Amino acid sequence: MNLYSFILFSLLFIYGSSESFIHLGHQLMMAIPADYRPGFTGKAYMLQTNQTTPNFRLALGVEAIDGKYSCSLQVLLGDVKVWDSGHYSRFFATEKCLIELSQDGDLTLKGPKEQVGWKTATSGQGVERLEILRTGNLVLMDSLNNIKWQSFNFPTDVMLWGQRLNVATRLTSSSLQNNSSFVYSFEIEYNRVALYLNADDKLRYSYWEFKPSMNRNITFVKLGSRGLDLFDVRYKKIAQIPSPRKHPIKFLALNNETGNFGLYYYSDEKAKFVAFFHALNRTCDLPLACRPYGICTFPDACSCIQLSAKKNEGSFECNEEISGGFCGGKEAEMLELENVGSVLKDDHTRMVNISREACKNLCLQDCECASTLYFRNKSSNVQECYLYRLVLGLKQVEKGTGFTYMLKVPEGTAENNGEHNLKKWVFILVGAIDGLIILIVVGGVGYWMVRKRNLTLHSEAATS
Repeated sequence: MNLYSFILFSLLFIYGSSESFIHLGHQLMMAIPADYRPGFTGKAYMLQTNQTTPNFRLALGVEAIDGKYSCSLQVLLGDVKVWDSGHYSRFFATEKCLIELSQDGDLTLKGPKEQVGWKTATSGQGVERLEILRTGNLVLMDSLNNIKWQSFNFPTDVMLWGQRLNVATRLTSSSLQNNSSFVYSFEIEYNRVALYLNADDKLRYSYWEFKPSMNRNITFVKLGSRGLDLFDVRYKKIAQIPSPRKHPIKFLALNNETGNFGLYYYSDEKAKFVAFFHALNRTCDLPLACRPYGICTFPDACSCIQLSAKKNEGSFECNEEISGGFCGGKEAEMLELENVGSVLKDDHTRMVNISREACKNLCLQDCECASTLYFRNKSSNVQECYLYRLVLGLKQVEKGTGFTYMLKVPEGTAENNGEHNLKKWVFILVGAIDGLIILIVVGGVGYWMVRKRNLTLHSEAATS
């Protein structure tokens, strides 16, 4: 940050602290460096709540991302960003970043030459002021204190204490932040709350869920001081994801890197926010614990399905182009991996009372199918089959649990797979060892018999 930006940052922080709300016609501008500086982050604080630390603050932020500068309006709790206008779509600007509450009540983020990057679209609705509430909800209010727009209606990857999410709403990670083609989401459905891995509008798999008992339906969820509360249509609490500690919860956050979510409280001892609950507690239960075509094994390590994987600086590079595209006369077969499961599930492809052979054939006949998961419960004889368009989220499971993961491969590959080669190698090795043992035993017996015979002859010669 150059000297001018640093001075601007300090002055705006002092000025913003003296106001509890912003009136119509207010503008605030941050200068953007002319040259790109990796790691650059600048914030001009506009508002803050009158609370003990940590309190909520509203800031105009500029960040260096991929050779450009992103400009956004941000709500922070202490040093944690809990809402960002650029979460789903970044606004890249040059020279300056400006936030304006216009005379007609529209809150707008602008760049040079009146370029609009984001706005609330509240023009003509009687907006009088911008305010940040003690809950962290950023609101536009009219003269009768009616909320005309609020950040709580546009959730990102954080849910704050007191915030409510209705069915069919979600928290979503930003693919712009984790540099991944996958997006995680925490979704509220009628019969459960669930975590999803999304690759596009059609390709989505759940990897964690929580359901109320007795198949009760959810109308909305609300984050309370002791956990995430689930309510029905009568506003009756029907279930709770509880906090394991007595510390009041400040927020629920979806991790952009792992896809896990946690409940966070503020630790006075550590002077920072600490997670005391996670939905997933083992690395192997995370959807991207390993790369495609990798298996998360005990204890939480990654290995590759193929022998062709090469080791590079302590990690394995797995072949990502083995499955798919087996159409138009291309022959394929299914490679079976016993005691391997998947954390990913897709209820739309789930089939029951189906044999392993039928599950295998369904994938072979589907050009887009890359793999299947087959499960058989020996005690109840329940049989399930899931089809996948990718090979991801694989993990080792306990022997005898009934899981078989089947991977589509070019014809002739399965019999040469590492597992089969390993068995063949073990068989050859065992055969060689057995042969050597037999040879040693036979040779030893023969040597003993010859030696005994010679001793007998020498004894008889001496006697005569």
